[in-house]
Amino acid sequence: MAKKKNSIIFKCTECSYTQPTWLGRCPECGAWNSFEECVSDPNSSAAAFGNTAAQIVRPVPLESVSAQQNSRFCTGIKEFDRVVGGGAMKRSAILIGGEPGIGKSTLMIQIAAGIAKTVPEGKVLYISGEESAGQIKSRADRMKVNTKGIEILCTMRLEDIKDALNSLSPVFVIVDSIQTTYSLEAGLVPGTVNQLKYCANELIGWVKERDSVLMMSAHVTKEGTIAGPKSLEHMVDTVISFERNDDEIRFLRSQKNRFGSIDELGIFAMTDTGLECVTDPSAMFITKRIGPTPAGIANAAVFEGSRTFIVEIQALTVPAKANTSRVYSDKVDSARVARVAAVLEKRTGLCFSDQDLYINVAGGIKLTESSIDAALAAALYSARTDIAIDGTTVVTGELSLAGEIRPVYRLKQRIKTAVELGFTKVLAPESENGSVKISNIKEMIKTLFAK
Repeated sequence: MAKKKNSIIFKCTECSYTQPTWLGRCPECGAWNSFEECVSDPNSSAAAFGNTAAQIVRPVPLESVSAQQNSRFCTGIKEFDRVVGGGAMKRSAILIGGEPGIGKSTLMIQIAAGIAKTVPEGKVLYISGEESAGQIKSRADRMKVNTKGIEILCTMRLEDIKDALNSLSPVFVIVDSIQTTYSLEAGLVPGTVNQLKYCANELIGWVKERDSVLMMSAHVTKEGTIAGPKSLEHMVDTVISFERNDDEIRFLRSQKNRFGSIDELGIFAMTDTGLECVTDPSAMFITKRIGPTPAGIANAAVFEGSRTFIVEIQALTVPAKANTSRVYSDKVDSARVARVAAVLEKRTGLCFSDQDLYINVAGGIKLTESSIDAALAAALYSARTDIAIDGTTVVTGELSLAGEIRPVYRLKQRIKTAVELGFTKVLAPESENGSVKISNIKEMIKTLFAK
């Protein structure tokens, strides 16, 4: 059977009134020459909200398109704005995931208050499917958050959410969480693949047609990835992961961002009044000691987004308890640790194949940058030989399988940060003002352990 063609209708651009023929004056609002040709599409995103008129889209020259100006909402939370690229982009969808109890709801109520303050003319709609309005209000009072301008809706039904969106037209929509939302059109059980895709698509379609922002929280699996279909991450514009170390420090990372960099790192401290931005993140990764630095510790200069940090890499080697050695490292990739140990064993003759290797990073930050290779090698060598490295020395550089110390980007900024924090020597693969050049791993070992 042939598929029925969509019929042409005309919609008023002022009041969205539709009718089958063109009119010079709208009978609903009285506007002149306001009707435009549209197609009746029951599958459009607007149809889910009662309007089947979808505007006929035609291609236009890209050079004639004007770039969006003032297209972001600043939340007032500096670290969050940094991660999303300078503020939440209008007509975008943000997905944030994190383990239970990490502070997703705390962060979102703070974001809601920040938007309500910076955009007083618009409303913020907070949709909760997990907590009651009283529980959210109690949290806001404990955090001393001003809730003026925030509308609360406690429901799991998508149909109730649609009615609220159409009646309020909020500039910022928060859904906590998308796994609890369900629609009668996709079944009665929340959290299924069809429910997640259907509900997310309907909500994203609503904000895409308005200058609004959608922010959804998501559950995560035991591996730390966002639960549900991977297509959910493809549907949104920004995917953010919320992590924490063993203390009260929280890390905000962007895994996907269509409107900014994914290299930025947001750092928060959990307090009695909510999440607070860490103003001096460099100091929190450095251990202040009284006395000499113990063996197995090396300082590395890493670059996260637009900021440089000096981090402390800690290494410990002990005789293997089994026939084969093992690597215990959750802050640095275990494969990287094994590769660096293999290069050390080959190029320096120091045996690591009969040792269990333990690696940690002070402050609990995860390191993925290749510039930590040289510092990791220095920490492993120090731990194996039980010879300490001078605590005022910073090591940076990428280690090749041939034992070469390869250059890293933005070396000048790394050296500058190290000097500002009081470090007196920087070992780097290039000769810059304030650095000592090292070309290979043997030169690094001789420079660090000359005595």
